[in-house]
Amino acid sequence: MRVSNIVQLGVKELRGLSRDPAMLILIVYAFTVSIYTSSRAQPETLNRAALAIVDEDNSPVSTRIITAFNPPYFSIPKMVSQADVMARLDAGLDIFALNIPPNFQRDLLAGRSPTIQLNVDATRMSQAFTGSGYVQSITTGEVSEFLSRYRSGAAAPIDLALRARFNPELNKSWFSSINNIISSVTMLSIILTGAALIREREHGTIEHLLVMPVTPVEIMASKIWSMGLVVLVASAVALILVVQGLLAVKIAGSIPLFLFGAALYLFAMTSLGVFLATVGGSMPQFGLLMMLILLPLQMLSGASTPRESMPEIIQNIMLAAPNTHFVILAQAILFRGAGLGVIWPQLAALIAIGMILFGFSLWRFRKFVR
Repeated sequence: MRVSNIVQLGVKELRGLSRDPAMLILIVYAFTVSIYTSSRAQPETLNRAALAIVDEDNSPVSTRIITAFNPPYFSIPKMVSQADVMARLDAGLDIFALNIPPNFQRDLLAGRSPTIQLNVDATRMSQAFTGSGYVQSITTGEVSEFLSRYRSGAAAPIDLALRARFNPELNKSWFSSINNIISSVTMLSIILTGAALIREREHGTIEHLLVMPVTPVEIMASKIWSMGLVVLVASAVALILVVQGLLAVKIAGSIPLFLFGAALYLFAMTSLGVFLATVGGSMPQFGLLMMLILLPLQMLSGASTPRESMPEIIQNIMLAAPNTHFVILAQAILFRGAGLGVIWPQLAALIAIGMILFGFSLWRFRKFVR
């Protein structure tokens, strides 16, 4: 194996990628717009939820309830009639519609238990689930204060001194932005490497390479380093410009150490991309295989759901996947400022898994080019 052949073949791959506008747009989008929009959109907490109120009582207590709903959790309530409630929910104009019945205050003062109707557009599941509890809590609090004729807070039996480490503002975008970079690195490393190999076969250039004085390992290694370099540079730019710049996320640890871990991870994932391309053989088949492999890896790696909440057998199985170790490594470095002494087991695991995947993919690649 000659290094010069690997370098020259890798440069050829970079030139081929530069002439593929679809892939270039995908890379730019995945590491810029996708990270920013995914981190800003769909907050876990309630944010300016659309609320309509039907006030059939027009009493002081109903006025208290109406004025209690304010930003940032709710938008300013829209006062509508009973006939407009269902039409507005069907049109998607409101998520919540609160109906205060006639004689509501009179029944409260008489000691009865009147009912307030809350209609919820449950298709917006995250806000509907959270917002229903907010509406009930706000309404109950205003009614209780009205009946007690004074506003007071219940004295807690203990004082809780909350110290939120690694994300003091409890900002969802801090966490999701890093996870989006991990997802983009995973997706692009497989797509670029697999697409490069399949493009060679579809254009017939793989046969041209085989009659030249190059070996299959040189061809495979050139695709791995060139496509891995593209993803590594793109992830570094995204981390500095998008995450640190636009999203103002404070990186606690060493970015070079993270990029070193990302390079080891890319070695494993690009090898996996080569393997999937040799199994699929064509772009449609490769896309289907990637979906079958990528989605379980992403969901069970610990990026979306903590590994501790998964069954123990799943946790043990996922230790064989490079995603799991890279998620642990990235979160430890970027969030908690971990050093080499903490994340060396993950680095060792990525090296071992990468070597296994490279050897297995090389064996499959030799059969692929025969």
